[in-house]
Amino acid sequence: MTLDRTYPGVYLETTGDGGMAPIAGVPTSITAFIGTAATGELYVPAQVGSFAEFEEKFGALAAACELGYSVLQFFRNGGTSAWVVRVSDSPTDVEWIGTINALDAVDLFNLLVLPGVTVPSVVIPALEYCVKRHAFLILDPPKEANTPEQLLEWIETETSLRSLNAAVYFPWINIADPLNPPLPRRSAPGGTLAGLYARTDSTRGVWEAPAGIEANLVGVETLDYAVTDDKVRKLALLGINVLRVIAPHGPVAWGARTLAGTDDFVLDWKYIPVRRLGLFLEESIGRCTRWATFEANEEPLWAKIRLIVGAFMHDLFLKDAFLGSTPENAYFVNCDQTTTGPDDVEDGIMNIRIGFASIRPAEFVTITIQQIVG
Repeated sequence: MTLDRTYPGVYLETTGDGGMAPIAGVPTSITAFIGTAATGELYVPAQVGSFAEFEEKFGALAAACELGYSVLQFFRNGGTSAWVVRVSDSPTDVEWIGTINALDAVDLFNLLVLPGVTVPSVVIPALEYCVKRHAFLILDPPKEANTPEQLLEWIETETSLRSLNAAVYFPWINIADPLNPPLPRRSAPGGTLAGLYARTDSTRGVWEAPAGIEANLVGVETLDYAVTDDKVRKLALLGINVLRVIAPHGPVAWGARTLAGTDDFVLDWKYIPVRRLGLFLEESIGRCTRWATFEANEEPLWAKIRLIVGAFMHDLFLKDAFLGSTPENAYFVNCDQTTTGPDDVEDGIMNIRIGFASIRPAEFVTITIQQIVG
């Protein structure tokens, strides 16, 4: 049997003695796209499972609309499911924010792409929304940033974009343009990267970096700029990921840092797979422990939580999601009087503290998940 790592998790039989529910990992690469399109309903999310379905709902490719090309590249590179929200052709910042908030109608997404959009007044609310939804923003570089120096000037100016929940890739890409063959089209890379994330998640797991010689970019004919080795290192130190051509593999993603992953800071969430694994755990465990809402906030409940969350984490350990040769060196789950004190009990709060080793064995990145109980 082939392991489908898109839906990692463990399935436990419910006990029937207090509502215990199994924990199943949520899908890890459902992507939301927001942008302009040739047609389709405005401000309403629509789910698509192929580019043909996108065309049915939003029309064919349009030269003035980056959205269609990004969605096309998403499916070319391994994407399987996307939500698309159409914004008006000349949206104000208020319209953009309203369109982002339209994703409230979507139960789950975990990647967000705003094809070609880099205006801080739009990107910052998108980042804030991603934090609220446990999602990750794949940010395109400015179209006018044609060189590493121009990109560095942009990122050093827009310091508010330095988020744990975002990554940026340089440069723009050139893809085959069905509207104007045989000439290529200069296109934003975000949709291509979202498809690569989906492909990596399904074949290797959300805990693996979407980078390296296996991270080939399907449909990319050339890159807009050839980044030299010394510039690759300089950009990486500042949290910028590079697309480059590696013979004989062709164009690949080279780098896996979040926008907060500069070498100026020692940060648990420096790397994309670590951050996305943390978001996956928060969303999966948070959803699958909601049954505790009507339980008494005391040791019998905490013991159940330790059992099912521990089983979930152990299943991920067996799938090589964590580093460490033993469970003790790979993860821990705490839910007891040390995490949920008398004041928490009084306030109806249960705290689940989880640690996992993603960089070195026995060096844990920790997250705390809260549930309202009692």
